[in-house]
This record gives sequence, C-alpha cells and structure tokens, in this order.
Amino acid sequence: MENKPTSIKLQNFTTESGVLILSINLSYQVFGQVLNTAPIVLVNHALTGNSQVVGENGWWNNLIGDNKTIDTNKYTILAFNVPGNGFDKTYIENYLDFTARDIARLFLEGIRLLKVKELFAIIGGSVGGGIAWEMVALEPKLTHNFFPIASDWKSTDWLIANCYLQEKILCNSSKPIEDARIHAMLCYRTPESFKEKFQRTSTDSTDSFQVESWLNYHGDKLQKRFELSAYKMMNQLLKTIDITRGRTSFENLISEVDANIYIIGINSDLFFTANENRETYHEIKKFKHNVFYSEIESQHGHDAFLMEYEQLNNLLDVVFKNKKNRMKILKFGGKSLANGEGINKVLDIIIDKKSKGENIAVVVSARGNATDELEDILTIATKNGNYKPLVESFKNYQQDIYTNVDLSEEFALLDKLFEGVSLIGDYSEKIKDQVLAQGELLSAKLITAILNGKGIKARFTDSRELIKTDSNYGDAQPLEQISKKNVVHYFKENNDTINIITGFIGSNNSGDTTTLGRNGSNYTASLIANYIDAE
Repeated sequence: MENKPTSIKLQNFTTESGVLILSINLSYQVFGQVLNTAPIVLVNHALTGNSQVVGENGWWNNLIGDNKTIDTNKYTILAFNVPGNGFDKTYIENYLDFTARDIARLFLEGIRLLKVKELFAIIGGSVGGGIAWEMVALEPKLTHNFFPIASDWKSTDWLIANCYLQEKILCNSSKPIEDARIHAMLCYRTPESFKEKFQRTSTDSTDSFQVESWLNYHGDKLQKRFELSAYKMMNQLLKTIDITRGRTSFENLISEVDANIYIIGINSDLFFTANENRETYHEIKKFKHNVFYSEIESQHGHDAFLMEYEQLNNLLDVVFKNKKNRMKILKFGGKSLANGEGINKVLDIIIDKKSKGENIAVVVSARGNATDELEDILTIATKNGNYKPLVESFKNYQQDIYTNVDLSEEFALLDKLFEGVSLIGDYSEKIKDQVLAQGELLSAKLITAILNGKGIKARFTDSRELIKTDSNYGDAQPLEQISKKNVVHYFKENNDTINIITGFIGSNNSGDTTTLGRNGSNYTASLIANYIDAE
C-alpha cells in the first residue's frame, strides 16, 4: 500500500523560542500495511529528502519495500515531511524561529493525532537522525528500536561552522542553492571518494575538470527541485540539534529511554564523524546495556548511508530479519561436557533440536575441570616440578574413547608451552591465556567431530577469529564494532550448519590469544546472541 502525501493541520503551536504559530501544515505518507494494523517504522528523511521513502521516486527503495530488509508486507512505514521542506508545496520564511526539537515535537503531535500508540522502530539519517534523537528524548517510551544513522544527538562545533557557511552562501550568493550545494558536497564526500571518481580528468574543454562539472550538475539539479526557504529551514535544523539544550544531562535523558539503540556511524564521515558516534556509544554504555554501535566502512563519507546498501541492510537485519526461525544459542558448561553421561546428553540435546528443524549454534566451555587442571600444570611447571604425568592424564581425559578425533595440534602446543615455562621458571599472562584457551579449542573440536561422525553437519568455529579484544590478558574486553561485524558476516556465510563455537577466548589486533575472564564462555554466548539477535 502506498499513499500520496496527506496533511494534518496543527493549531496554536509555540516554538521553543516562544513564537506562536496559529496554524502549521504537517504532511506525511504511509507505505506497506495499513496504519495501526502492523508494526510501524517511522523514517525521518535527510536534509534534501522527503516523505517519499519508496515508490517511483523513493529515495530508500534498496532498503525498504516488498521482501526487502524492511518488508512492506510486514511493516507499516510512516514518514513525515519536515514542515517547510517544500515537498507538500508549503514553505516557512521565518526559519530562524525553529529548532530540530520543534520538528520533533511536531512529529510527535502528528503521531498522537494518527492514534499511533507505539513504534516498532525509528530510523533517521543525518538531520533526520538528529530529529529522531530529539523525539526519543522527549518521548522515551515511544519506540522499541532506534536507529540513528550518520547522525548524533548534538551538532558539533565543526557541524555548526559548516552550517554557518551554508547560511552565508544561502543569504549572500547570486546563485544560493547551487553554490550552497557545491559546498555541501565537499562535506558529504571525501577526498578519497573524489579521487576514485574523477582521477583529475578534464572535460572536452581543457580549462574545465570533470569534478567541476559534477558539482555544477548537483547544484543545478537541486536548484530545480528545492526552494531557497526550504534549504534555509533544513540547514537551521541541522545546526540546532541538541537534546540537552535547556534540559537535564544527557545521561538523565537517555537513561529514561527503553528502546534498543543501534548507532550506525560511517568511518569516513566528515559531517557526523565516527569518533563522535563512538563517544556517544561509550557514554551510553556506562548506564544502558541495550545500546550497540556499528560502522559502515566506505571511502564515500557522509553520503555512504545512501550508497552502501548491502552494509546497511546487514546492520538493520539484526532487528528486521524474519524471526520465524530465529537462531538459538545453546551454551554448555564444563561439567555438562564431562566424559560419559554428560557429553552424551549434550550430544542428544543438539541432535534432537536439529531433528526438529531448530536453528541453533552451540557455545562450549572446556570439558570437565580442564581450565583448573591447565592452571595447576602451569604452576607446577613454573616450579620445575614433574608436570608431565599430569599433562598425560589431561590428554587421556580429553581424548577419552574418541580416538578417531585428531587433537594432536592442541596437545603439541601444550607440550611446547609447558616445556618453555618449565625452562624459564615463569610465565606471562599472555602465555597463560594461550594455555587455558586449549581447553575450549579441544572441546569444540571434539564435539564438532563427533557430530559430523553421526551425520550431523557441524562446523568448528574458533571464536578468536570472531571476537576481537583489547590486550588485557586474563580479562580482555571485546571490541564491539569489529566483533559484531565479524560475527554477523560469519553467520551469514555459514548458516547451513551447526556452528560449534569456542567460549571464553578471543584475540587482539595482533592475533594473540586472549581470554574473557572466568565466566568468559557465558560472555561469548551473550555477545554472539546480541550481535545476531538470537535467543
């Protein structure tokens, strides 16, 4: 279902600056399912965008539509026009009366008048994301999920400075829209993007470069479809994003927000920089657990959120994918994997769930008391004690009756590490992590091999390739951005098998083994479940 723009007349609206507006036009469009019959996704458009999210002239057709990531067969898509953006042929000359928060208030009033009780998600790109931040700060219980993309909760000094220059151009240039757009394109893209696209090539005229023609084209194109007052209005809103202005602290505001917050930055963004996005994420992470940060990798800068659709689809897929056969993460501890009844019961559970068609992945701890045993052997080896009988006992337990499973690589590494520790009479936390990691590796390899031997398709998954951490050996902290990207990509590529995943371990940027602390296997399972939105 696709509707043409519909208008709501809002009466007696007072702006944050105290200006009373007797009547204001708020237009909107609805796509997909009939309003209030399906989960509602509100999409806030960017500076020169509008409510035409999908359709013949839709600006997000690659993301939203029939069987797309945001499926119009399942969701209702609601999009308001920023009053004065001109799409509905209404304009506002007194643009300085408005801030981003005023538009957020107007959108919230529109939602109320449409009798929408809650939103499944709010998605906003660029200035649309800034307006979305203002909305969740004003109505913290409004939405279940919030996606600010290439945006932030405040305009930085750098952003304000560029908006100031834009306003100067818009007010003083003889060709204001064209010239302002040319300047803006230098903020929306990067030097690397320009280099790849143009390679310093000239046009037919030797005194003109292709980059100049391209900039003139974009300026002329916008001039034909955008009014000067609309550009001034949107630029003013971009400059005034700040959810804390005249209010309480950022922490107090966002602490009240129930929604899962999925911040999506762009590594090359010159407008809303990735560093600012990361700072926002780390600040929220101090007091709110359900906040996540992901980053689009692109050389194209701010505009990448309108260009890198495959990456954006993957990031949104965490929330919008088909939940029908949602993956479950099963985690088995050391005692449950002990020889005999324990391991046999674990195998029966896995096989039973697979036979029922359940979509599962398995995180395993080291089997039995492996971690304690390895730590004891380290201590004895350090004191030049006779540790070798304990090593042989450890190997015999881990191999047990499964003599056809090749565990020689892990056993050989343990022999080498213990011998080195015995010779030196000491070990580092780095060496200790290498030693303790072998317990999980042996466990995952064994379970994988047994399942494959029983005709169950399983894949050994070394979490060191997925979970990247800092170098705090013994209690390493995950680097969430790259870890999430690794996990999402891995499960997308390996979704036709049961992945048997090592718990407890990760690796740093140098590839060295790290451990996540003594409850690390639970932590691994939780991280993976969060990253892929599993049960």
